[in-house]
This record gives sequence, C-alpha cells and structure tokens, in this order.
Amino acid sequence: MVQYLLMVSSQVGTMFLMMAVGFLLAKRGLLTQQGIPQMTNLLLTAVLPCMLVDALQIQRTPDLLGAMGYAALLVAGLYVLCCLLSVPLFRRQNPATGKALRFGALYGNVGFMGMPLIQLVLGEHALVYGIINLVVFNVFNWSHGVVLMGGRRQVSLKQAVLNPGIIGTIVALVLFLCGITLPPMVGNAVGFVGSMNTPLAMVIIGAQMASADWGAVFRNRSILVACLLKLAAMPLLAALILYPFHPEADLYCTLVLLAGVPTASITAMFAQRYGQDVATSAQLVTVSTLLSILTLPCCGVLAALLSGAA
Repeated sequence: MVQYLLMVSSQVGTMFLMMAVGFLLAKRGLLTQQGIPQMTNLLLTAVLPCMLVDALQIQRTPDLLGAMGYAALLVAGLYVLCCLLSVPLFRRQNPATGKALRFGALYGNVGFMGMPLIQLVLGEHALVYGIINLVVFNVFNWSHGVVLMGGRRQVSLKQAVLNPGIIGTIVALVLFLCGITLPPMVGNAVGFVGSMNTPLAMVIIGAQMASADWGAVFRNRSILVACLLKLAAMPLLAALILYPFHPEADLYCTLVLLAGVPTASITAMFAQRYGQDVATSAQLVTVSTLLSILTLPCCGVLAALLSGAA
C-alpha cells in the first residue's frame, strides 16, 4: 500500500510540477491570459482528439469490446446516481451560485487532468476506460449540465455531438471498431501530437491558476464544501458503489480516480455562457485543483486496496 501511495503521489507531483511551469510563465507575463484560450483551443481541437485516436489504435477483441460496454454502463450509472443525489445541494445559496457549485461538484476535469493521470498512473492500456468515461462525461455534461446551468431550452443535440471531444472519440471508435490501422506516417504524426496532451493540459491549468485571488478563495466556505464533495465524497461513493460489481482492477481504479479529479474547467465557461456565478466557478476550479494534490493519492490507494491492485 505504501509503495502504491508513493507511486500515485509521485505521478500527481509530476503533474503539479508541469502546472508550476504554466503558473510561473503566467506570473512573469510570458504567458498572457489572452494566450491561454488559444492554447486551450489547440488542446481541444487537435491534441485531445489525436490522443484519443492514438490510444485506440489497438487490436479489437471480443473481451475488450465487452469490457468497454461494461465500463460505459458503470460510468453512466454513476452519473445518473450522482445527478440525483446532487438535487438538494446548495439550495440555500442564491440560484446563480448554487447552480455553479452543484455543477462543479458533479463534473470533474476528466479530459485535461483525468486522462493524463490515468496515462501516468495506470499506463496506456487503461486509456481505453478513460475514453469511455470521457464519452459519458460529454453526454451528461452537454445534456444534464446544460439543463442545470441554463435550463431545458438551452439543450442542443448539435452542441452535444459536434464538440471536439465527441468528434475525436467517434473517429477513434470507428477506426477501432473497423480494425483500421493508420499508415505509419499518419499514425506517428497523430501519436506525436497526442503526446502533448499531458504537458500542455498541465501548463494551461497552471496558467489559469495564476490569476486566482487565493485569499478570497479560501474564505468562501461554500467553495470548500463543494471541493470536499468533488474530491472526497464523489470518489468514495464511486468506490463503494462499484465494489459489489467486482470490475477488473484497471477499470475499477480508472473509474475511482476519474471520480476524484478536480472540478472541470468548463464549469466557468458554462457559468459565463448561461449567466451564472462566474467568479465562484473559477475559484472552485482553482482551489479544487490545488487541493487535489492531497486527495488524488488517497483516491488511488483506496481504489488499489479495494480492487486488490495494491
């Protein structure tokens, strides 16, 4: 157990050192707040889709297909349950703040932080389960998440399907299911671009954290409660609910770790778009990311112990 704790802590520490690069560059003015959206667009529209395609350039087998389908059912079930349990949360806050906090407690940074974490801790082979989680995340994020933030009239099937994460996943799944292997020249290019996912995502997150008002963040009890729900309650709930189903170790560890990643950066984007509390959303993303350096190793140890991987 100690060895596993040290391994997860080491990988999380590596991620935070990469975040520190972005933080320092932003503090010194070498990476401006105007440049961060451009880097985010690069990550969303090119790097993340390439990483998804490269991760699924593997041999299709009946066992793997069955495991992927099983993973999708488990993840969808977890999201449904968490959405239902979140209904009474933050009702005493004003509606704009309450919606932002509820969204942030539900939806984690699966793409930017979760996928790099799975890649570093569990290895390339576990990315298959991470991709399934990302697909389900996008479906719920662009349906339930939009309803939560903007109301039912804001839900758009076009937006839910035509976003870079879903398009990249569809392309990756089509190639995988059809057994199509990219030519070496194309495959190498896709792999090299996709390999930027971890460092680029961490630098972006670090740069975003540089503009935070840390004093205001830690004085807001509601934000700390939302962080506790996202970083501790969510992974613990996932671990306990999944345990009776006895999924294989990599799947179990993937789902528990992804349940414990910090609040998704899209929380602030949705708050801006649908007129909710943008400041609280941005603060929640920042402080949950910072605190996750303490909680993610614990999530990893919990998952390893219950799955028998430690």
